[in-house]
Amino acid sequence: MLYYLFSYLDKIDFPGAGVFHYISFRSAMALITSLIISLLFGKKIINFLQKKQIGEVVRDLGLEGQLKKQGTPTMGGIIILSSIIIPTLLFAKIHNIYIIILLVTTVWLGLMGFLDDYIKVFKHDKQGLKGKFKILGQVSLGLILGLTIYFSGDIVIREKASKSIVEPATEITKTTNTFESRAVYMAKDDIKSTKTTIPFLKNNEFDYKYLLWFLSSAARNQWVWVIFVLAVIFIVTAVSNGANMTDGLDGLATGVSAIIGTTLGILAYVSGNIIFADYLNIMYIPYSGEMVVYASAFIGATVGFMWYNSYPAQVFMGDTGSLAIGGIIAVFAILIRKEILLPILCGIFFVENLSVMMQVGYFKYTKRRFGEGKRLFKMAPLHHHYQKKGYVEPKIVTRFWIIAIMLAVITIVTLKLR
Repeated sequence: MLYYLFSYLDKIDFPGAGVFHYISFRSAMALITSLIISLLFGKKIINFLQKKQIGEVVRDLGLEGQLKKQGTPTMGGIIILSSIIIPTLLFAKIHNIYIIILLVTTVWLGLMGFLDDYIKVFKHDKQGLKGKFKILGQVSLGLILGLTIYFSGDIVIREKASKSIVEPATEITKTTNTFESRAVYMAKDDIKSTKTTIPFLKNNEFDYKYLLWFLSSAARNQWVWVIFVLAVIFIVTAVSNGANMTDGLDGLATGVSAIIGTTLGILAYVSGNIIFADYLNIMYIPYSGEMVVYASAFIGATVGFMWYNSYPAQVFMGDTGSLAIGGIIAVFAILIRKEILLPILCGIFFVENLSVMMQVGYFKYTKRRFGEGKRLFKMAPLHHHYQKKGYVEPKIVTRFWIIAIMLAVITIVTLKLR
Protein backbone atom coordinates (compact mmCIF):
# COMPACT_ATOMS: atom_id res chain seq x y z
CA MET A 1 0.00 0.00 0.00
CA LEU A 2 2.84 2.36 0.82
CA TYR A 3 4.27 1.65 -2.62
CA TYR A 4 1.23 3.25 -4.26
CA LEU A 5 1.28 6.20 -1.87
CA PHE A 6 4.95 6.95 -2.50
CA SER A 7 4.54 6.39 -6.25
CA TYR A 8 1.97 9.19 -6.20
CA LEU A 9 4.24 11.37 -4.07
CA ASP A 10 7.09 10.72 -6.49
CA LYS A 11 4.94 12.04 -9.36
CA ILE A 12 4.58 15.35 -7.53
CA ASP A 13 8.34 15.42 -6.84
CA PHE A 14 8.15 14.69 -3.13
CA PRO A 15 11.79 14.34 -1.94
CA GLY A 16 12.91 10.74 -1.38
CA ALA A 17 9.65 9.14 -2.55
CA GLY A 18 11.35 7.49 -5.53
CA VAL A 19 13.25 5.09 -3.28
CA PHE A 20 10.11 2.96 -3.06
CA HIS A 21 10.59 1.96 -6.68
CA TYR A 22 13.60 -0.13 -5.66
CA ILE A 23 12.86 -3.74 -4.72
CA SER A 24 15.98 -3.81 -2.54
CA PHE A 25 14.72 -0.92 -0.38
CA ARG A 26 11.21 -2.32 -0.03
CA SER A 27 12.61 -5.76 0.78
CA ALA A 28 14.80 -4.30 3.52
CA MET A 29 11.83 -2.42 4.96
CA ALA A 30 9.68 -5.58 4.85
CA LEU A 31 12.41 -7.49 6.70
CA ILE A 32 12.77 -4.83 9.39
CA THR A 33 9.00 -4.43 9.81
CA SER A 34 8.41 -8.18 10.12
CA LEU A 35 11.14 -8.40 12.76
CA ILE A 36 9.59 -5.52 14.71
CA ILE A 37 6.12 -7.07 14.56
CA SER A 38 7.28 -10.53 15.61
CA LEU A 39 9.57 -9.27 18.39
CA LEU A 40 7.44 -6.49 19.87
CA PHE A 41 3.94 -7.80 19.33
CA GLY A 42 4.94 -11.43 19.65
CA LYS A 43 5.25 -11.13 23.41
CA LYS A 44 1.81 -9.56 23.66
CA ILE A 45 0.32 -12.40 21.63
CA ILE A 46 2.08 -14.98 23.83
CA ASN A 47 0.68 -13.31 26.96
CA PHE A 48 -2.79 -13.33 25.40
CA LEU A 49 -2.50 -17.05 24.58
CA GLN A 50 -1.38 -17.77 28.15
CA LYS A 51 -4.24 -15.74 29.56
CA LYS A 52 -6.73 -17.68 27.46
CA GLN A 53 -5.00 -20.94 28.50
CA ILE A 54 -4.29 -21.84 24.89
CA GLY A 55 -1.58 -24.36 25.75
CA GLU A 56 -0.04 -27.40 24.10
CA VAL A 57 -1.52 -30.76 25.06
CA VAL A 58 1.48 -33.11 25.22
CA ARG A 59 1.18 -36.86 24.79
CA ASP A 60 3.64 -38.85 26.88
CA LEU A 61 5.94 -40.51 24.32
CA GLY A 62 8.72 -41.20 26.78
CA LEU A 63 10.96 -38.40 25.46
CA GLU A 64 13.31 -36.53 27.77
CA GLY A 65 11.92 -33.16 28.88
CA GLN A 66 8.72 -33.68 26.96
CA LEU A 67 6.25 -33.24 29.81
CA LYS A 68 7.88 -29.93 30.77
CA LYS A 69 6.34 -28.49 27.60
CA GLN A 70 2.83 -29.19 28.84
CA GLY A 71 0.83 -25.96 28.78
CA THR A 72 3.29 -23.99 26.64
CA PRO A 73 1.20 -21.60 24.49
CA THR A 74 0.48 -22.90 21.00
CA MET A 75 -1.10 -21.29 17.91
CA GLY A 76 1.97 -19.04 17.83
CA GLY A 77 1.83 -19.30 14.05
CA ILE A 78 -0.42 -16.25 14.34
CA ILE A 79 2.76 -14.27 15.08
CA ILE A 80 4.47 -15.61 11.95
CA LEU A 81 1.48 -15.07 9.66
CA SER A 82 0.80 -11.52 10.83
CA SER A 83 4.51 -10.71 10.52
CA ILE A 84 4.41 -11.89 6.89
CA ILE A 85 1.09 -10.45 5.77
CA ILE A 86 1.35 -6.92 7.22
CA PRO A 87 4.79 -6.01 5.76
CA THR A 88 3.82 -7.57 2.42
CA LEU A 89 0.67 -5.46 2.24
CA LEU A 90 2.66 -2.37 3.19
CA PHE A 91 5.66 -2.69 0.87
CA ALA A 92 4.82 -5.04 -2.03
CA LYS A 93 2.89 -4.31 -5.20
CA ILE A 94 -0.28 -6.05 -4.13
CA HIS A 95 -1.65 -6.13 -7.69
CA ASN A 96 1.27 -8.38 -8.68
CA ILE A 97 -0.06 -11.88 -9.46
CA TYR A 98 2.82 -13.57 -7.63
CA ILE A 99 2.12 -11.59 -4.44
CA ILE A 100 -1.61 -12.35 -4.68
CA ILE A 101 -0.94 -16.09 -4.98
CA LEU A 102 1.46 -16.08 -2.01
CA LEU A 103 -0.99 -14.13 0.15
CA VAL A 104 -3.84 -16.51 -0.75
CA THR A 105 -1.61 -19.46 0.16
CA THR A 106 -0.65 -17.86 3.48
CA VAL A 107 -4.23 -17.13 4.51
CA TRP A 108 -5.68 -20.43 3.22
CA LEU A 109 -3.25 -22.75 4.98
CA GLY A 110 -3.03 -20.46 8.00
CA LEU A 111 -6.79 -20.72 8.52
CA MET A 112 -6.71 -24.48 8.00
CA GLY A 113 -3.92 -24.83 10.59
CA PHE A 114 -5.76 -22.50 12.95
CA LEU A 115 -8.86 -24.69 12.73
CA ASP A 116 -6.72 -27.74 13.51
CA ASP A 117 -5.21 -26.06 16.58
CA TYR A 118 -8.61 -24.76 17.69
CA ILE A 119 -10.07 -28.28 17.68
CA LYS A 120 -7.08 -29.59 19.67
CA VAL A 121 -7.17 -26.84 22.31
CA PHE A 122 -10.82 -25.92 22.73
CA LYS A 123 -12.53 -29.17 21.72
CA HIS A 124 -9.91 -31.20 23.61
CA ASP A 125 -9.44 -33.52 20.64
CA LYS A 126 -5.74 -34.46 20.40
CA GLN A 127 -6.16 -35.51 16.76
CA GLY A 128 -7.32 -32.06 15.72
CA LEU A 129 -8.70 -31.65 12.22
CA LYS A 130 -9.18 -35.06 10.65
CA GLY A 131 -6.48 -36.03 8.19
CA LYS A 132 -8.88 -36.37 5.25
CA PHE A 133 -10.01 -32.76 5.72
CA LYS A 134 -6.41 -31.53 5.88
CA ILE A 135 -5.62 -33.33 2.64
CA LEU A 136 -8.82 -31.98 1.07
CA GLY A 137 -7.82 -28.44 2.00
CA GLN A 138 -4.30 -28.86 0.62
CA VAL A 139 -5.53 -30.52 -2.57
CA SER A 140 -8.14 -27.80 -3.11
CA LEU A 141 -5.52 -25.09 -2.72
CA GLY A 142 -3.16 -26.92 -5.07
CA LEU A 143 -5.94 -27.27 -7.64
CA ILE A 144 -6.83 -23.57 -7.52
CA LEU A 145 -3.20 -22.45 -7.66
CA GLY A 146 -2.28 -24.91 -10.41
CA LEU A 147 -5.13 -23.71 -12.62
CA THR A 148 -4.32 -20.06 -11.87
CA ILE A 149 -0.62 -20.44 -12.64
CA TYR A 150 -1.32 -22.33 -15.87
CA PHE A 151 -4.08 -20.12 -17.27
CA SER A 152 -3.13 -16.66 -15.95
CA GLY A 153 -1.73 -14.40 -18.67
CA ASP A 154 0.40 -12.60 -16.07
CA ILE A 155 2.54 -15.64 -15.22
CA VAL A 156 5.01 -15.92 -18.08
CA ILE A 157 8.66 -16.46 -18.94
CA ARG A 158 10.93 -14.80 -21.49
CA GLU A 159 13.19 -17.00 -23.53
CA LYS A 160 16.66 -16.27 -24.82
CA ALA A 161 17.20 -15.30 -28.44
CA SER A 162 20.12 -16.50 -30.51
CA LYS A 163 23.04 -14.08 -30.46
CA SER A 164 23.74 -14.85 -34.10
CA ILE A 165 20.25 -13.92 -35.25
CA VAL A 166 18.87 -10.46 -34.59
CA GLU A 167 15.32 -10.06 -35.84
CA PRO A 168 12.57 -7.51 -35.27
CA ALA A 169 11.10 -9.92 -32.72
CA THR A 170 14.32 -9.85 -30.74
CA GLU A 171 15.07 -7.31 -28.09
CA ILE A 172 18.72 -6.59 -27.34
CA THR A 173 19.34 -5.24 -23.89
CA LYS A 174 22.85 -3.89 -23.47
CA THR A 175 23.94 -3.07 -20.00
CA THR A 176 26.99 -2.38 -17.88
CA ASN A 177 27.18 -3.85 -14.40
CA THR A 178 29.77 -4.29 -11.72
CA PHE A 179 31.36 -7.42 -13.14
CA GLU A 180 31.27 -6.97 -16.92
CA SER A 181 29.67 -5.26 -19.89
CA ARG A 182 27.42 -7.63 -21.71
CA ALA A 183 24.70 -7.68 -24.35
CA VAL A 184 21.61 -9.57 -23.27
CA TYR A 185 19.52 -11.15 -26.02
CA MET A 186 15.97 -11.88 -24.98
CA ALA A 187 12.83 -12.52 -26.98
CA LYS A 188 10.65 -9.44 -27.12
CA ASP A 189 7.44 -11.22 -26.17
CA ASP A 190 6.71 -13.08 -22.96
CA ILE A 191 5.25 -16.55 -23.38
CA LYS A 192 3.18 -19.00 -21.38
CA SER A 193 5.15 -22.11 -20.52
CA THR A 194 5.13 -25.20 -18.31
CA LYS A 195 8.91 -25.31 -18.23
CA THR A 196 10.80 -25.68 -14.98
CA THR A 197 14.45 -26.03 -13.93
CA ILE A 198 16.44 -29.24 -13.57
CA PRO A 199 19.60 -29.02 -11.42
CA PHE A 200 23.08 -30.08 -12.58
CA LEU A 201 22.22 -30.25 -16.30
CA LYS A 202 23.62 -27.83 -18.90
CA ASN A 203 20.36 -27.36 -20.79
CA ASN A 204 18.52 -27.33 -17.50
CA GLU A 205 14.92 -26.84 -18.54
CA PHE A 206 12.24 -29.49 -18.28
CA ASP A 207 8.77 -29.14 -19.75
CA TYR A 208 5.92 -31.02 -18.10
CA LYS A 209 4.63 -31.88 -21.56
CA TYR A 210 7.59 -34.26 -21.88
CA LEU A 211 5.70 -36.58 -19.52
CA LEU A 212 3.09 -36.96 -22.27
CA TRP A 213 5.65 -38.23 -24.77
CA PHE A 214 3.27 -40.94 -25.97
CA LEU A 215 0.79 -38.34 -27.30
CA SER A 216 0.98 -36.23 -30.42
CA SER A 217 2.35 -32.70 -30.19
CA ALA A 218 -1.13 -31.17 -30.37
CA ALA A 219 -2.46 -33.54 -27.70
CA ARG A 220 0.49 -32.76 -25.40
CA ASN A 221 -0.25 -29.05 -25.63
CA GLN A 222 -3.92 -29.72 -24.97
CA TRP A 223 -3.51 -31.94 -21.91
CA VAL A 224 -0.29 -30.74 -20.27
CA TRP A 225 -2.31 -28.60 -17.85
CA VAL A 226 -3.58 -31.79 -16.19
CA ILE A 227 -0.04 -32.99 -15.48
CA PHE A 228 1.01 -29.54 -14.28
CA VAL A 229 -1.94 -29.16 -11.90
CA LEU A 230 -1.40 -32.65 -10.46
CA ALA A 231 2.28 -31.77 -9.89
CA VAL A 232 1.31 -28.56 -8.06
CA ILE A 233 -1.16 -30.45 -5.85
CA PHE A 234 1.44 -33.08 -4.97
CA ILE A 235 4.20 -30.54 -4.20
CA VAL A 236 2.00 -28.29 -2.05
CA THR A 237 0.66 -31.25 -0.06
CA ALA A 238 4.04 -32.95 0.38
CA VAL A 239 6.04 -29.87 1.47
CA SER A 240 3.25 -28.58 3.72
CA ASN A 241 3.07 -31.91 5.53
CA GLY A 242 6.87 -32.12 5.64
CA ALA A 243 7.09 -28.82 7.51
CA ASN A 244 4.34 -30.02 9.82
CA MET A 245 6.30 -33.22 10.59
CA THR A 246 9.48 -31.23 11.25
CA ASP A 247 7.80 -29.02 13.84
CA GLY A 248 8.57 -31.28 16.79
CA LEU A 249 11.54 -29.66 18.55
CA ASP A 250 12.03 -26.12 19.79
CA GLY A 251 13.21 -23.92 16.94
CA LEU A 252 13.68 -26.76 14.46
CA ALA A 253 11.03 -25.98 11.83
CA THR A 254 11.44 -22.22 12.35
CA GLY A 255 15.20 -22.21 11.80
CA VAL A 256 15.09 -24.56 8.82
CA SER A 257 12.31 -22.48 7.24
CA ALA A 258 14.30 -19.26 7.68
CA ILE A 259 17.25 -20.84 5.84
CA ILE A 260 15.00 -22.11 3.04
CA GLY A 261 13.24 -18.74 2.79
CA THR A 262 16.57 -16.92 2.42
CA THR A 263 17.58 -19.28 -0.39
CA LEU A 264 14.27 -18.85 -2.21
CA GLY A 265 14.60 -15.08 -1.88
CA ILE A 266 18.00 -15.20 -3.60
CA LEU A 267 16.63 -17.44 -6.36
CA ALA A 268 13.64 -15.11 -6.87
CA TYR A 269 15.92 -12.09 -7.15
CA VAL A 270 18.18 -13.58 -9.83
CA SER A 271 15.21 -15.11 -11.71
CA GLY A 272 13.43 -11.77 -11.83
CA ASN A 273 16.53 -9.79 -12.89
CA ILE A 274 17.25 -9.99 -16.61
CA ILE A 275 20.99 -9.37 -16.16
CA PHE A 276 21.56 -12.05 -13.52
CA ALA A 277 19.25 -14.50 -15.29
CA ASP A 278 21.29 -14.12 -18.48
CA TYR A 279 24.64 -14.30 -16.68
CA LEU A 280 23.66 -17.44 -14.75
CA ASN A 281 21.91 -18.90 -17.80
CA ILE A 282 18.68 -19.49 -15.91
CA MET A 283 15.07 -18.87 -16.80
CA TYR A 284 14.07 -15.19 -16.73
CA ILE A 285 10.65 -14.70 -15.13
CA PRO A 286 9.29 -11.16 -15.59
CA TYR A 287 7.75 -9.48 -12.54
CA SER A 288 8.81 -12.31 -10.20
CA GLY A 289 11.36 -10.06 -8.49
CA GLU A 290 8.50 -8.66 -6.43
CA MET A 291 8.47 -11.92 -4.50
CA VAL A 292 11.74 -10.85 -2.87
CA VAL A 293 9.68 -8.42 -0.77
CA TYR A 294 7.49 -11.31 0.41
CA ALA A 295 10.55 -13.51 1.02
CA SER A 296 12.09 -10.77 3.17
CA ALA A 297 8.95 -10.58 5.28
CA PHE A 298 8.98 -14.39 5.56
CA ILE A 299 12.62 -14.39 6.73
CA GLY A 300 11.99 -11.63 9.27
CA ALA A 301 8.89 -13.41 10.58
CA THR A 302 10.62 -16.76 11.10
CA VAL A 303 13.77 -15.23 12.63
CA GLY A 304 11.68 -13.02 14.90
CA PHE A 305 9.53 -15.94 15.98
CA MET A 306 12.64 -17.93 16.78
CA TRP A 307 13.38 -15.38 19.53
CA TYR A 308 10.52 -16.98 21.48
CA ASN A 309 10.54 -20.45 19.92
CA SER A 310 14.20 -21.32 20.57
CA TYR A 311 14.98 -23.76 23.37
CA PRO A 312 13.31 -23.69 25.83
CA ALA A 313 10.35 -22.50 23.77
CA GLN A 314 8.00 -19.87 25.17
CA VAL A 315 5.51 -20.59 22.39
CA PHE A 316 4.86 -23.19 19.70
CA MET A 317 3.79 -22.28 16.17
CA GLY A 318 1.27 -25.14 16.03
CA ASP A 319 -0.33 -26.20 12.77
CA THR A 320 -1.31 -22.55 12.29
CA GLY A 321 2.30 -21.88 11.41
CA SER A 322 3.75 -25.18 10.20
CA LEU A 323 1.14 -25.98 7.54
CA ALA A 324 1.32 -22.43 6.19
CA ILE A 325 5.14 -22.30 6.18
CA GLY A 326 5.41 -25.54 4.19
CA GLY A 327 2.78 -24.45 1.70
CA ILE A 328 4.41 -21.05 1.23
CA ILE A 329 7.78 -22.66 0.48
CA ALA A 330 6.20 -25.06 -2.03
CA VAL A 331 4.23 -22.39 -3.88
CA PHE A 332 7.18 -19.97 -3.89
CA ALA A 333 9.41 -22.60 -5.51
CA ILE A 334 6.77 -23.44 -8.12
CA LEU A 335 6.33 -19.76 -9.04
CA ILE A 336 10.05 -19.28 -9.69
CA ARG A 337 10.23 -22.61 -11.59
CA LYS A 338 12.55 -24.23 -9.05
CA GLU A 339 10.26 -26.93 -7.64
CA ILE A 340 12.53 -29.77 -8.75
CA LEU A 341 15.18 -28.29 -6.42
CA LEU A 342 12.90 -28.80 -3.41
CA PRO A 343 14.15 -32.32 -2.54
CA ILE A 344 17.58 -30.74 -2.10
CA LEU A 345 16.61 -27.42 -0.53
CA CYS A 346 13.91 -28.96 1.70
CA GLY A 347 15.95 -32.07 2.41
CA ILE A 348 15.14 -31.87 6.12
CA PHE A 349 11.39 -31.81 5.41
CA PHE A 350 11.82 -34.61 2.87
CA VAL A 351 13.73 -36.90 5.24
CA GLU A 352 11.33 -36.24 8.14
CA ASN A 353 8.37 -37.15 5.92
CA LEU A 354 10.18 -40.16 4.50
CA SER A 355 11.10 -41.47 7.95
CA VAL A 356 7.43 -41.54 8.95
CA MET A 357 6.37 -43.31 5.76
CA MET A 358 9.18 -45.86 6.09
CA GLN A 359 8.38 -46.47 9.75
CA VAL A 360 4.67 -47.01 9.13
CA GLY A 361 5.20 -49.04 5.97
CA TYR A 362 7.82 -51.32 7.53
CA PHE A 363 5.74 -51.84 10.67
CA LYS A 364 2.68 -52.88 8.63
CA TYR A 365 4.77 -55.12 6.38
CA THR A 366 6.47 -56.98 9.24
CA LYS A 367 3.22 -57.35 11.13
CA ARG A 368 1.55 -58.87 8.09
CA ARG A 369 4.57 -61.06 7.28
CA PHE A 370 5.70 -62.15 10.74
CA GLY A 371 2.69 -61.41 12.93
CA GLU A 372 4.60 -58.79 14.91
CA GLY A 373 5.34 -55.24 13.78
CA LYS A 374 8.96 -54.07 13.79
CA ARG A 375 10.38 -50.56 13.53
CA LEU A 376 13.21 -49.13 11.45
CA PHE A 377 13.72 -46.19 13.81
CA LYS A 378 13.38 -45.88 17.57
CA MET A 379 10.70 -43.31 16.83
CA ALA A 380 9.51 -41.25 13.86
CA PRO A 381 9.80 -38.49 12.67
CA LEU A 382 13.58 -38.71 12.53
CA HIS A 383 14.33 -36.02 15.12
CA HIS A 384 12.57 -38.14 17.77
CA HIS A 385 14.80 -41.09 16.80
CA TYR A 386 17.83 -39.06 17.87
CA GLN A 387 16.08 -37.99 21.07
CA LYS A 388 15.54 -41.66 21.88
CA LYS A 389 19.25 -42.25 21.26
CA GLY A 390 20.05 -39.76 24.02
CA TYR A 391 20.93 -36.60 22.08
CA VAL A 392 19.78 -33.42 23.80
CA GLU A 393 17.24 -31.29 21.98
CA PRO A 394 19.42 -28.21 21.26
CA LYS A 395 22.17 -30.39 19.73
CA ILE A 396 19.71 -32.11 17.39
CA VAL A 397 18.24 -28.78 16.30
CA THR A 398 21.63 -27.15 15.74
CA ARG A 399 22.87 -30.08 13.64
CA PHE A 400 19.70 -30.06 11.55
CA TRP A 401 20.24 -26.31 10.97
CA ILE A 402 23.80 -26.99 9.81
CA ILE A 403 22.53 -29.62 7.37
CA ALA A 404 19.87 -27.18 6.14
CA ILE A 405 22.56 -24.55 5.47
CA MET A 406 24.65 -27.09 3.55
CA LEU A 407 21.62 -28.04 1.45
CA ALA A 408 20.87 -24.35 0.81
CA VAL A 409 24.43 -23.77 -0.42
CA ILE A 410 24.20 -26.81 -2.71
CA THR A 411 20.90 -25.46 -4.08
CA ILE A 412 22.45 -22.10 -4.95
CA VAL A 413 25.56 -23.74 -6.41
CA THR A 414 23.34 -25.64 -8.87
CA LEU A 415 22.84 -22.31 -10.66
CA LYS A 416 26.35 -22.63 -12.09
CA LEU A 417 27.37 -26.24 -11.46
CA ARG A 418 26.19 -27.98 -14.62
